[in-house]
Amino acid sequence: MLDDIAFRPRVPFATHRLKVSDLHELHVEEYGNPQGRPAVVLHGGPGAGISAPMHRFHDPDGYRIVMFDQRGCGRSTPHAELRDNTTWDLVADMERIRDHLGIERWQVFGGSWGACLGLVYAETHPERVTELLVRGIFMLRQRELAWFYQHGASEIMPEAFARYVAPIPPEERGDLITAFHRRLTGTDRAAMEACAQAWAVWEAETISLLPDPARVDEWRDPAYAVAFARIESHYFTNGGYFDRDDQILHNAGRLADLPGAIIHGRYDLCTPVSNAIDLHEAWPRAELRIVEDAGHAMTEPGIARELVRATGRFLQRGA
Repeated sequence: MLDDIAFRPRVPFATHRLKVSDLHELHVEEYGNPQGRPAVVLHGGPGAGISAPMHRFHDPDGYRIVMFDQRGCGRSTPHAELRDNTTWDLVADMERIRDHLGIERWQVFGGSWGACLGLVYAETHPERVTELLVRGIFMLRQRELAWFYQHGASEIMPEAFARYVAPIPPEERGDLITAFHRRLTGTDRAAMEACAQAWAVWEAETISLLPDPARVDEWRDPAYAVAFARIESHYFTNGGYFDRDDQILHNAGRLADLPGAIIHGRYDLCTPVSNAIDLHEAWPRAELRIVEDAGHAMTEPGIARELVRATGRFLQRGA
């Protein structure tokens, strides 16, 4: 279905290895037109790494599309590393990449955690952003974490939730993020992998309106699941390293003059549609699109269609 909506798959016209600290080195890819309008595409998680469909929502003739594996995941190294890995490190990494590639300003595009990171980056460096396009709004508030990882989505997908909590003893299930984090950062490799797989599969089973067994099998792979679950639980346990729970909404006034789009599935179990409404109230200049037949995943037809339309609108408008 994605082939009927998005642009055809391409190979990168350039790849880079960028040393961003004494510890971390990033994998960076560029797609599309080297002289095109710059756009940075941010993956989810944190810890998910870039995926094949991510470059397909921008017209490759008109855009220079930049993607990178964030610290500790994908082809960035060291794998699953939590040291020197915070939201603010990633914001600084985006500036390093922008400077390294000789880009003055770029469109920021991201979904889920990528939306969260994109919002924080735009609030920190609004002068570097031409437009902000965010999908599946996640702002790392405690109520959002509790809904998906503790109680809320569990009422809609109880069978999947039972599989998610299975590695955690019943007496520790009152704070599941903490219980998982303890094992994901412990020394028992078998327990780490079991918890990582349970955590990743829970997300894989719930992010789209309809089941996707291939995604579940892919995310169950320990090499993927360990980085994904370790880094997510690390960020969530530390509140995203934010100063306050509602930091993104509190600072949304910095987005007032920034054009953008907010795209969200009506039946998103991972990040409820109320998140998108809250953001739009704080950032009314953005165009709000609620997709009535979709969940959270960028590959769902309604979501993909709105993403392609949004990038096309901004390309036509010019800088």
